[in-house]
Amino acid sequence: MRDEQATTILRDIFNQAVDSARPGPVIPPALPPKPKGRCVVVGAGKASAAMAAAVDAAWPDVQVEGVVVTRYGHAVPAGRIRILEASHPVSDAMSETAAMLIVESLRGLTPDDLVLALISGGGSALMALPVPGITLADKQAITRALLHSGATIREMNLVRRHLSAVKGGKLAALAQPARVVSLIISDVPGDNPADVASGPTVADRTTPGDALKVLERYGIPVSPAVRDVLNQPTPPSAGLPDGEVVMIATPAMALQAAADAARHHGITPLILGDALEGESREVATVMAGIARSVKRHGQPLAGPALLLSGGETTVTVHDTQPGKGGRNTEFLLSLACALQGESGIWAIAGDSDGIDGTEDAAGAILTPDTLARGAQQGLDASDYLHRHDSYRYFQAIDDLVITGPTLTNVNDIRALLID
Repeated sequence: MRDEQATTILRDIFNQAVDSARPGPVIPPALPPKPKGRCVVVGAGKASAAMAAAVDAAWPDVQVEGVVVTRYGHAVPAGRIRILEASHPVSDAMSETAAMLIVESLRGLTPDDLVLALISGGGSALMALPVPGITLADKQAITRALLHSGATIREMNLVRRHLSAVKGGKLAALAQPARVVSLIISDVPGDNPADVASGPTVADRTTPGDALKVLERYGIPVSPAVRDVLNQPTPPSAGLPDGEVVMIATPAMALQAAADAARHHGITPLILGDALEGESREVATVMAGIARSVKRHGQPLAGPALLLSGGETTVTVHDTQPGKGGRNTEFLLSLACALQGESGIWAIAGDSDGIDGTEDAAGAILTPDTLARGAQQGLDASDYLHRHDSYRYFQAIDDLVITGPTLTNVNDIRALLID
């Protein structure tokens, strides 16, 4: 198989996975019965604006209103629903303003009203209302520290829930006595709805002490105000019955779509899991070993084969001035270093939302000559990996995958093609 053919196949498989999670097709079948009263739409996340647009289009005969917040650059018109934009992955003043407007939209509801909560990844940062006693600056400092600590998304969101006035089911409590139905696009390993955008409509079973233990585990400084909040007694659980939560798109669904696309190309897929976690560079080393086993021994399956995985790896940054990169480009650069130009193995890895970390690329492509083409330009891949500068490496050899915002988010999609 030639490089051009392999990379075309990989890009198509990645695109098919992303397309399977787009809000337009998946929202209408998931909508509950229409309410007798109003439908108030609230939401937060990278997909929330597109989700709101789908609701507005599907229910022209219902009194629809509401407020949702998405990331800067991810807004689309949503008819009767107000769209706001805020900062991700660290909240800004608009994140706090958006949260207050969402709370205001829930006032004066009745049992005949329906609250549709449109929740997707990124909502933790985009809808940020600190609990009394701490400030937005406190939350921003802790988020920045967590992002560089190597903490998992589950641990990060545990902390965020206990520093928020709207997360961990608190938003649903504010909507009473209206019925609340949450439509969720999951971007978290395991699809626990309490972890998607820190679960604004889902009961929280953790304690403030659990959050404090996470911060202490990673050596993150805690201000006296934050420590006072996290030393409070465990609050009563808020939230809704599980029947009011509908997962409309998940990493597992996206990987299945990728597998179907692989079969269309005459390639046998193997889904290794939708919730892989760990350091990006270490996961890549393991994946390189599996790919070699497929190529040399036909185990765990014979080629042409596609190894698929999802989930959210982490990048622990120790340098005070790291390079540019995200977990997907770091994964691929580590994979390239592990494979050392072995023929017959290609890969793509990208974030389904179109943004790998904070950069403008979804991810990148790996080919057997990734290291050779870098060396021709005087680039030392190992050095770039050490400095967490994977974005610049793949940018230099023109192998970044640029999609722009996809307006959905089912986490990372990684695919290794073995001929």
